[in-house]
Amino acid sequence: MSTRKQDRHQCDAAVSLAFAVLGKRWNGMIIDALSAGPLSFAALRRSVEGISDAVLSDRLTELADAGLLARNVDPDPPVSVAYELTSAGEQLVPVLKELGRWASANLA
Repeated sequence: MSTRKQDRHQCDAAVSLAFAVLGKRWNGMIIDALSAGPLSFAALRRSVEGISDAVLSDRLTELADAGLLARNVDPDPPVSVAYELTSAGEQLVPVLKELGRWASANLA
């Protein structure tokens, strides 16, 4: 197998992996909302208009499992939970912004 074919296969696998996470409805919007800083569950629900509590909870779990966000619990009364982007999630923000610019120019 040539190096060129092998590089293409690796790229296709990486793109497929990225879209397995980012291609799910709401995930990009959640990451975008968290790009401004940590948010509580309720604040995220308000930021991502139209998402149900159950779906938001599922998506937050998936994004945390993918290493893109962290769930931080402050046990002091009253107990509070905040979600924030990890380093990997923060690295994704400029990519999503660029994708948004491309979509505005080419899909609108």
